[in-house]
Amino acid sequence: MSNKIQYLCVGDYLIPNLVLSPEEASTKLGKWGMLHKDYLLKNKKILFTTLLTQGKLYQHCAEVEKQAQNMFDTVVKQIKTAEGITEQMKEDNQVEWLCRMQNIEARVREMICEELIYV
Repeated sequence: MSNKIQYLCVGDYLIPNLVLSPEEASTKLGKWGMLHKDYLLKNKKILFTTLLTQGKLYQHCAEVEKQAQNMFDTVVKQIKTAEGITEQMKEDNQVEWLCRMQNIEARVREMICEELIYV
């Protein structure tokens, strides 16, 4: 073969011996990146395989991870402000504050999944 990919002979088949580059190996994907990678594997197999063979899968998933985490932090903060959830509420009524924060975070997670992860 003339390309840089090394192949492993298994029976009558040549299987690419894919190895992560050092920067890919050091990249740790979080929740969002792993969700997106799993989605690509199960639903967008051609894109998954293309990104994997080009060595861009982890870079792509890391970028989605970064975007999703930034979006999560920003939107949660905006909704907290809009709904009047403050640190004073946290001190006065912890149960109410916790319920409302969990509700906000669940809504934001759903929004991120629809807009970034499952596309």
